[in-house]
Amino acid sequence: MKHRTLRDFFPELPTEQELRERIQKRHDLRVRFDSWTQCQQQEFLDMYTGKRGFKILYDSYFKEVMSPEYDASRLESFLETIIGGPVKIMNLLPNDSVRLDDENTLLVTDIIVELQDRSIANVEVQKIGYMFPGARCSCYLSDMMLRQYRRVRGRKGVPFSYMDIQKVYLIVLYEKSPHELKCMPDAYLHRSQHIFDTGLQMDLLQRCILIPLDIFRKCMQNKAIETMQEAWLTFLGEENPLRLMELFKVFPEFIEMYRILYSMNKDMVKAMEFYSKELKVMDQNTVQYMIDVQQTQIDQQQTEIEQQQAQIEQQQTEIEQQQTQIDQQQAELEQQQDRMQEQEAELEQQRRLIRQLQEELQMQQK
Repeated sequence: MKHRTLRDFFPELPTEQELRERIQKRHDLRVRFDSWTQCQQQEFLDMYTGKRGFKILYDSYFKEVMSPEYDASRLESFLETIIGGPVKIMNLLPNDSVRLDDENTLLVTDIIVELQDRSIANVEVQKIGYMFPGARCSCYLSDMMLRQYRRVRGRKGVPFSYMDIQKVYLIVLYEKSPHELKCMPDAYLHRSQHIFDTGLQMDLLQRCILIPLDIFRKCMQNKAIETMQEAWLTFLGEENPLRLMELFKVFPEFIEMYRILYSMNKDMVKAMEFYSKELKVMDQNTVQYMIDVQQTQIDQQQTEIEQQQAQIEQQQTEIEQQQTQIDQQQAELEQQQDRMQEQEAELEQQRRLIRQLQEELQMQQK
């Protein structure tokens, strides 16, 4: 049976041989192509000939399709599916977050928008899940809330009211999910909301939605794509051409989104620049992730060393206390021995006195 590719839906795609010939005809393209590893070369060829799907989570590809600068309806559709309600994007906000630069090296991309109700949504992509995702999400949500507060306070001529503060959404797409999410292999959409243990009804406005796409793909094995939510996550996280063709048949609106990426075929310089940029970011991500992992291991080992040192010091204190007790007991034993010797001397004197008395008594009897 002939291997099916995405050319069934996009017949304009070149064959691998045709694409190779286009690259070899230009010196600049050939030099860039030869700078890649053999696996990277094949991945590029497979994506642009339809043998495999695009890595949509790559920054260049993700923004090419999802940025509201080009067409807000796509991101609106995704947000409606994930948030669970109607969404209208009003503004694309700048990425002026207070995050540290070393954290941004692991962040593939993020898009921050203000919605019609003035709530803020931040859609971010992580190729490799951060260490300590819970703490980081809490910090980012606080950052977003502060950003909204400043925007509301900064509106000239409008009295400030906390009634104007709306929800903030942090939506994280993981290509490789962190350990905490892997512990729940049957769940691929995690929504958080603050609640009080007393049942108190008070909305704290912060929403965190975590989507591990690697877990989603495992959950969807041998399962048909039926809902818009499943369609979006398949579009974003799937590279298998057969699975993507299934998506296009059931949800044909995604065909045009894919065609946007294939349109880069017309400008091979742009296409190869995009891919080179992603390879560089991916290398940085891997290095930073390894640094984070090693630093975490160092921190854990340092904690273990400190705990062991504390145990040694405690044991040393106990030994010293025991030695003091032994010294005290030794002194008491020596004192007891001295008293015993004194008592023994007294007994010996009494024995001599008794013998003398006995001798005197015997003399008197004679």
